[in-house]
Amino acid sequence: MGRWAPDTRERLEAAAFDLFEERGYESTTVAQIAERAGLNRATFFRHFADKREVILAGEDILEGLFVDAIAGASSSSDTTACLRIALIAADVVMTPYRRAVALRRIAVVTGNDELQERGQLKLAHLAASIARALQDRGNDELSSRLAAQMAILAFRVGFERWLRAGDHETFAPLALGALDDLRERMLLL
Repeated sequence: MGRWAPDTRERLEAAAFDLFEERGYESTTVAQIAERAGLNRATFFRHFADKREVILAGEDILEGLFVDAIAGASSSSDTTACLRIALIAADVVMTPYRRAVALRRIAVVTGNDELQERGQLKLAHLAASIARALQDRGNDELSSRLAAQMAILAFRVGFERWLRAGDHETFAPLALGALDDLRERMLLL
């Protein structure tokens, strides 16, 4: 397979997870990942900043999808509609391949405090970006922060449901159902 094949990122990702499972995350090096993928270290660094980013890849894409969806929502859309639009936008990256990677990712992250912490920081950053996007639409700061946290929780609950559902269900309806469940439960508090 050529060095510049279009699936380079996926090859690196697959090689990394294979090695993480075989040797452990801490014992795996970037050089080993690149070698397993049939590539060199420079190619690895064109796609990932470090081996942690292999595990947490996709968070930036998700952020872009959420923020762009909120920004592009009709001016008549209320906050809930914006969150729904953002969760629907995320569906494009929630593929069967991503489901398989997510299951592998969970196995690696579960055993590593540093990766868990890094994942939480990325979620906090995502929430802040969603809140800013809502504020840019004219929402007040506190309402925007609350809605952003609700979006993150709906995403996470929807994601858990999506992982359990298997290939026969798509992400968006599960995430939207989670958002509806959360809104309903909030009214009971």
